[in-house]
Amino acid sequence: MRTTTLGRTGITVSRLALGTMMLGSWGNPDHDEATRLVHAALDAGINLIDTADMYSGGEAETILGHALKGRRDHVVLATKAHFPMGEDPNQRGNSRRWIRQAVEGSLRRLRTDRIDLYQIHRPDPDTDIDETLSVLSDLVREGKVMAIGSSGFPAEQLVEARWTAERRGHIPFRTEQPPYSIFLRGAERAVLPTAQRHRIGVLTWSPLNSGWLTGRFRAGEELRLAGFRQDMIRYKFDQESPGNRRKLELVEDLLKLAGEAGVPLAHLAVAFVLSHPAVDSAIIGPRTLAQLQDLLGAAELDLPDDVLDRIDELVPPGTDLNPADADYVPPHLSDARLRRR
Repeated sequence: MRTTTLGRTGITVSRLALGTMMLGSWGNPDHDEATRLVHAALDAGINLIDTADMYSGGEAETILGHALKGRRDHVVLATKAHFPMGEDPNQRGNSRRWIRQAVEGSLRRLRTDRIDLYQIHRPDPDTDIDETLSVLSDLVREGKVMAIGSSGFPAEQLVEARWTAERRGHIPFRTEQPPYSIFLRGAERAVLPTAQRHRIGVLTWSPLNSGWLTGRFRAGEELRLAGFRQDMIRYKFDQESPGNRRKLELVEDLLKLAGEAGVPLAHLAVAFVLSHPAVDSAIIGPRTLAQLQDLLGAAELDLPDDVLDRIDELVPPGTDLNPADADYVPPHLSDARLRRR
């Protein structure tokens, strides 16, 4: 497994990271099978594991806590906080009050004394970034967190966070985790260039665009979705969406391109993400051991320029076929009150 340094953290990470959103009730509820999947990833050379407190309501972190027993010191363990973890309105967000509680909860579930990368899962318009960076800096100085990062932050908020850290004496975000794939290239417009400019490490999620780039979904065929997708992210598969209809057309072109290159479409998709110079690691989120094994070879694939150029012709740089895939809309666009007050 190829490795690189994650931004300026000095931490060496595998080019593929194991995402754990599908471990637990959201995907694979069999804890023993999930543990075998984690062990198989480690045995294959993956050393970066990414999770979040909200995945399966904390169950994913609990599974990892058991699975990493005896192997914790050889794993770069990343988790996140922001989304609701209960009915209490203070059990969410980016406040000092909640982050203090959230990190202790994650440490307990993960059965560890430190988190290698603690990420803020989304921006919080109700919390000053100074407040968030202040408590994160305290956690780093206490040794509970080794490095801090963001996830889903627009470029302007990455810059604001860096500006605030410099002027207030806080530890800055060292990483950003955006969604990025052939079908969702919006990060190329500003987030990835900003990360390069400020040497912010990048680990991306959903390189297969929720399965669209496996070739599993084809024109004229019924979309068969797992329970989690059916219940929680139905909008990503809405066939009335112009973007999703375009995906069905492009999958055929990409399958042909992958065939000409002699690689599976999923490998082509992951290798495309890793080809961007800003990207350090691509997070894959297999639900089964077979899915993991199918993806492992993608880390060793280098796409030639002619293949990358062909992808650019099919999906121009910076294009988001279905903007909803990003899972984040700035509040000033989604809440009319913020535009009119």
